[in-house]
Amino acid sequence: MKPLFTIHAGEYLVGSHIEDYYRKWSVWVPSKDTGIDLLVTGDGNKNAVSIQVKFSKDFNTDYQSISLQRNILAEGWWVHDQRKLKNSPAEFWVFALPSFSEHRTSFIIIRPAELLRRLRAIHGRPSKRIHSYFCVTKTGHCWESRGLSNADHEMIALDRFVDDDRDFSQFLDNWSQIEKCLKK
Repeated sequence: MKPLFTIHAGEYLVGSHIEDYYRKWSVWVPSKDTGIDLLVTGDGNKNAVSIQVKFSKDFNTDYQSISLQRNILAEGWWVHDQRKLKNSPAEFWVFALPSFSEHRTSFIIIRPAELLRRLRAIHGRPSKRIHSYFCVTKTGHCWESRGLSNADHEMIALDRFVDDDRDFSQFLDNWSQIEKCLKK
C-alpha cells in the first residue's frame, strides 16, 4: 500500500454528499485502484456498495443562448471506454456534475450495464470510446445530449424534448438505488 494518495474532486463531492445526507452510511476509500473509487456501507457496516465516480466541470457557459443559460443547471462531458464500462467491478457509476452558476452538484447514479446499454442505443457501437454529455435542467431533468442539434438543446431547456433512451432523469440524484442495496 502506498502511504500517500489523494482523491479527485468527484470522489470528494460524492463522499461529502453521502456524509451530509446519509449520516448512517460510511464512506471508504480503497488503498489501490481496482476500478472502484468508493465503498459505501450502511448502518452497522453489514452491507457494502461499490462506486466508480466520474467528474466533469460544468460546460454550460455564457456563449449559449439565453434560454439555455436560464434553464440548464449544468452540462458535463465524459469519455467512456466501452471495455472498462462493460467489465466494471463497481455496482454503480456516479457522475458528479457541479453547477458553475448555482453552486450545487447534481449526481447521476446508474448501474454500468444500464449506462452501456443506453449509450449504445444512442450512439451505436463505436469502436472503443463513447463521448457523452449529461445535461441537467433546473426543473430536475437529465438528458444525454451529445450529438443533438441546437434546436433539440432548446427543447431540453424548455422541457419539451422527448427521447426515452436519452432521458436519464430517473437516475438524477436517485440515491434510493444505493439505499435499497444497503438494506438487503
